[in-house]
Formats: sequence, C-alpha cells, structure tokens
Amino acid sequence: MTNFDVASAAPLHPVGRQALLAALDEGWADPARLYREGRRARMLLDAAREAAADAVGCRPDELSFTPSGTHALHTGIAGALNGRRRVGRQLVVSAVEHSAVLHAAEAHAAAGGEVTEIPVDRTGRVAADGFPVRDDTALACLQSANHEVGTEQPVAEVAEACRAAGVPLLVDAAQSLGWGPVAGPWSLLAASAHKWGGPAGVGLLAVRKGTRFAPVHPADEREAGRSPGFENIPAVVAAVAALRAVRDEAEDEAGRLRGLVRRIRERVPELVPDVEVVGDGERRLPHLVTFSCLYVDGETLLHELDREGFSVSSGSSCTSSTLTPSHVLRAMGVLSEGNVRVSLPRGVAEDDVERFLRVLPEVVGRVRAELGVTGEERGGGPQTAELVIDTLGKRCPIPVIELAKVIGDVPVGSVVTVLSDDEAARLDIPAWCEMRAQEYVGEQPGPEGRGTAYQVRRRG
Repeated sequence: MTNFDVASAAPLHPVGRQALLAALDEGWADPARLYREGRRARMLLDAAREAAADAVGCRPDELSFTPSGTHALHTGIAGALNGRRRVGRQLVVSAVEHSAVLHAAEAHAAAGGEVTEIPVDRTGRVAADGFPVRDDTALACLQSANHEVGTEQPVAEVAEACRAAGVPLLVDAAQSLGWGPVAGPWSLLAASAHKWGGPAGVGLLAVRKGTRFAPVHPADEREAGRSPGFENIPAVVAAVAALRAVRDEAEDEAGRLRGLVRRIRERVPELVPDVEVVGDGERRLPHLVTFSCLYVDGETLLHELDREGFSVSSGSSCTSSTLTPSHVLRAMGVLSEGNVRVSLPRGVAEDDVERFLRVLPEVVGRVRAELGVTGEERGGGPQTAELVIDTLGKRCPIPVIELAKVIGDVPVGSVVTVLSDDEAARLDIPAWCEMRAQEYVGEQPGPEGRGTAYQVRRRG
C-alpha cells in the first residue's frame, strides 16, 4: 500500500522512533521533582524545548508543548482574545483556515464576539493587502500554507501589516513547519508533530514576548501556564527529534518532491479529461497537489484508488457524512466533485508516482462508466428553447452529469435550469460552467421552496 495522504498524518520518522524508545526509559519521571530521575526528565524536556524553539524561530521560554495542534490553536486563540479583551472583540480569519481555527471562531462569535472572514482567490490565497484590521481587532489568524490545496499564504507581509497596526497575528504552521521556519514578525504560532513525522499527541504553541496573553483555563504551573497537565516527555522528545531530522533533509527533499508534484499537475489533465487542478502552481508546499474530476463520485473514486494500492484524501462532499463540500474548495470557488488530494511522503519513489499516473485514468474511467458518463456532452437531440432538469434528492455528481447530458439539446443562447437540493451543486455547477465555457446565469429558490434552481446559458 502506498500512502499519499501525509498531509493528514505522516508516519513516525525513524529518528523520532529511536528518540521515543530511548526517552521511554529516561524521561518517565516528573520533571518538576528534584531527585535524580526528575532532574533527568527536566534535562530532556529543556533540551527538547530549546531545539524546538530554534526550529520555530523563537525563545525557549516563549514555547510551550500542548497535547495536540488543535489544542495549541484553541489555546492560542482563546488566550490572545482574552488577553486583549479590553482592546476589542474582533477576530479576523481567512476563509480557508483549518477547521480548528474556524471552530474557535464560531465559539468566539457565540460568546458575543465579532468574526471577520477574509476571502481568497481561486488559488486559495489571501491578498497581502487584503487583511483588514481595526483599532478594536483583538487577533488575526492566518495559516502559513493550506492543508488541502498546498497554497502558501503571504504570512510575512500580513504579519508586517498587523504589527504596524498593533494587532497580534497567530500563524497555523502545521503543514509547513517541517519544511522551514515561518518568516515575518508573527506573534503566536501553532503546529502539530504528527504532520512532520513526530508522534500524535504533541503540539507546539509559541507566544512571543510582548504579546498579551491570558489563559482561559485554571492556572497551572506547567508550560508557562498555557497548557496544563503532565508533559508527555517521551513523545515531546520524539517529536522534536523528528522535526530536526526532517529539517536536515528538507532542502534536498523539497526540490525532489516539487519535481514529482509538477509532474502530477501537468500530466493529470493530459491523462484524464475534464479535470481541474487547483491551488497556486508556484507558491505552494513542495509535496501536495489537489485536483477535481468532473462526473465522478468522490467516495467511489477513493475506494477504487484504495483497491489499486493508493491512500489519498478528498474534499468532495460525497466523501463526507455532512454532504457539504470542503469549506476550502467552496471559498476558492473551484470544482469539488471527484476531488483528490495527493500529499507525497518524504522518500517516495518516482516509480510510485508513475504507477499512480498509470492507474488514475483507468480508475476515473471505471467510475464514470458506472455512472453512465462518457465525458462528452450528448447534444444532437431535439432542440428546445429551455430545459428544466429535476435532480432533487440526487447527490453529487448527478446534477452536473445531467446538465452535461442535455446542454447540447438547447439552442445557443438558451437556458437550462437544474433543480437541486444538493449543497455541492452551488459550487460545482458554476465551476462546471467555467470549465466547459458555458455561462452561469445564477440561482433562485426552487418551485414551492424545494431546493434551488441553477440557471446555465449555452454559449456554444
């Protein structure tokens, strides 16, 4: 089995594994105790903190270890908002932040705070000058790179603007920290060890000096009061050892993986018809690529790739229990159906990538055939001035498939109306229009309040 989903979790790095086994014997004691075993545990913890701070680019006393990256984000956001509650209640986030950030924003809004969401372009990137902060802005949040499409954000520029306005910026560096430090005068930074090959259950939270920060949980003497509870010293030691190891390999491996990702980005549209490759083509993580396939059921596609020996991820609504498309793809305004996220592991063989490129067209073809799709609009039937397609109760990708089948049955300039109650249609029908050079007219409530009516004008 070939794992192409390390953006979710990377396997434990061999150096991290060795450090974990050694620390299980040496780092089990309470580091707050003065006897020999406690002093040995404290030495391991202090050394790990210094090494992690060096990798992050902060002082050791500014960095705390947390039980997870999500815990670090929630703690960082809550503590910064609480520390600046007299300044104001506005929280600024990008529309493509990790769900952990957006959940924290929802909690802030529910408690009476204000949340401002910053839009992104079709590559998933915020505008460097489009991150507005005000006198009453308590905190701004921006990821260093997107976890679904790989696009890098202009963190340094946004951090400079925030510093000039006196507003702290929290950076979610979970996806990028293993490749290098985050540039710019950020105020808070969070990351998660299992993203770079450390063990699960270890996060980092850095709070630079001068940043107002007031934990919302009861006071605790550990981790500067920011993360209460007994530190998991063996896991922390393993996480930092893995981080140092992947950083040592980062420059050479990043160059190699960029070449493989470029090959995937270029060849997938050549090998598979009706595919949209998403995310910035240049300013991106070296190992991650995402594309969406028209007329494909995402869940079936992932299962078929799994049967062929490839583990990949997806942002398609038809792979989600909520039946809603990825908030990242929705914010970008790109196709969500048949979405595939490939994140290559360090050391991946070139032959594995070539095998994936051989298998993918066959798999997509099988899935489309099961849905009765050839990839071509039907056309050539009796033409009518207007058509209404009722796909109520049918899920992605059926609304788009039915639209593609009949678009040729209306004269150029006429309108096809698609009735759908599938949330993904709101994203996929406009994206289909852009891919197929048709005009998306708009949407309106469906008849008798049932679903939504999406209108498409045939251009040619």
